[in-house]
Amino acid sequence: MLGPRPTVAGPAETNHAPLTAPGATRAMEAVLERVIQARLRQARDTDAVFALDMADRLAAYVRRGGKRLRTAFVWCGWRAAGGSGDASAVLRTGAALELLQACALIHDDVMDGSPLRRGAPAMHVDFARGHRAGRTGGSAESFGTSAAVLAGDLALAWADDLLTETALASPHGPRLFEEWRAMRTEMVAGQYRDLRAQASGSSAADEALTIAVLKSARYTVARPLALGAS
Repeated sequence: MLGPRPTVAGPAETNHAPLTAPGATRAMEAVLERVIQARLRQARDTDAVFALDMADRLAAYVRRGGKRLRTAFVWCGWRAAGGSGDASAVLRTGAALELLQACALIHDDVMDGSPLRRGAPAMHVDFARGHRAGRTGGSAESFGTSAAVLAGDLALAWADDLLTETALASPHGPRLFEEWRAMRTEMVAGQYRDLRAQASGSSAADEALTIAVLKSARYTVARPLALGAS
């Protein structure tokens, strides 16, 4: 029988809004950690090997941090739209964005063949090393690539779950869903246009501008602002 659907409560300290974007980012980290802990418990209930090999790796990857720019922009959008008081929903939205960014970075490193991310081995490299250490048959590189793709998919699932839980509890849920759906599609479109431009050797200015708009302007700035204001 399936167990109860996992949910993540916002931390008590977010009942009153932090005053600054850096303060919001710190508060989001606490929310994100609670989300990670809940997802890890669910992973362990699902399968011990999956939890140890993949979910724990993904959790460590997300915990490495980063600029957390999207959280800051979500916060700024919320404040600009008159947000005040209980900030738990906007912080959960920021945490969902960080999980989505983990998906994007893991997949981007696979496509680019990047060995490092945030000062540590990229996800596909880490999986390949584990494969070699376990003296398992087959290509370590192929295993690492395939496992990293799955880890990115898992990060996307965690992000979607969190955003859905947040939207369903919000009177502005439909707007959140609308912005989230558009942002995910733009993220993939931008990555594909980048991949296509590299394959064709295109250096056209309009091609570069389109990629920058999709991957940076919209995904990093405009959509997070709109999500916060929703």
